[in-house]
Amino acid sequence: MAKVLAHFTITRAGEDYLLSFEDEEGDTHEFTASFEILDLITEAIEEQLENDDDDLLVDDDDEDKDEDEEE
Repeated sequence: MAKVLAHFTITRAGEDYLLSFEDEEGDTHEFTASFEILDLITEAIEEQLENDDDDLLVDDDDEDKDEDEEE
């Protein structure tokens, strides 16, 4: 089962970056990543948030239409 992310940090470690993830139970997992990998992660997060935002906008439009029909 997936754990719940409670906290994370990203710090520079030489030419790479250290990513630390802490779950709600206090367990910490560390990964090193290059700039290129962080860039890919950033792009994936942005894409997901844009898709979610589009879905939320569609849901809001549907709610507005339902409210207009009730009036």
